[in-house]
Amino acid sequence: MQIDMGKISINIATGSLQKEDMIVGIDLGTTNSLVAIVHPESRQPVVLKEHDGVALVPSVIHFDDNGSILVGDPAKKFLVTEPGNTIFSVKRLMGKSYNDIREHVDSLSYKIIDDDTESLVKVRVGERFYSPIELSSYILKELKSRAEHILKTPVSRVVITVPAYFNDAQRQATRDAGKLAGLDVLRIINEPTAASLAYGLGMKKNG
Repeated sequence: MQIDMGKISINIATGSLQKEDMIVGIDLGTTNSLVAIVHPESRQPVVLKEHDGVALVPSVIHFDDNGSILVGDPAKKFLVTEPGNTIFSVKRLMGKSYNDIREHVDSLSYKIIDDDTESLVKVRVGERFYSPIELSSYILKELKSRAEHILKTPVSRVVITVPAYFNDAQRQATRDAGKLAGLDVLRIINEPTAASLAYGLGMKKNG
């Protein structure tokens, strides 16, 4: 398997990227998510892609009647056929109470619990209730699995980007989701900051 690294093409099977200190970056998006690394040789950011060239993972979770959980493209297929069991835009629910999202509930196809409008939001799927932290952890687990499959090495350390407007509760919820997914969240970075860092890497300028 090869990953196109821009000017460098690395054969993952050789183990050249199998470093114990590998840290991945995750963009946990509202619509799509992805995982990236800083290439250990070129020191440039590289988005990890599967062999088919696909980098984006739809931020969608589907629960079937047997209790199985699908994430990404397999889950996206059920947005129309089983909307009540298919969760999207969970990022908008992070760290929020029912009162916070009351005006937007009608735009969601799944059930938001409203019995305690001051507490953090819960999503009902069948007879089970899920917090946005749990739901986000399923997306993060999928990204972790994807990174491990591509890099051929365990991945546990991560930096996650969040919108600049995220408050402390939303940032902590993102950290908790990472922990639940088996990840050591080293840092939460604002998305504009992450973009600036990625753009500036390798630029030989003073100041």
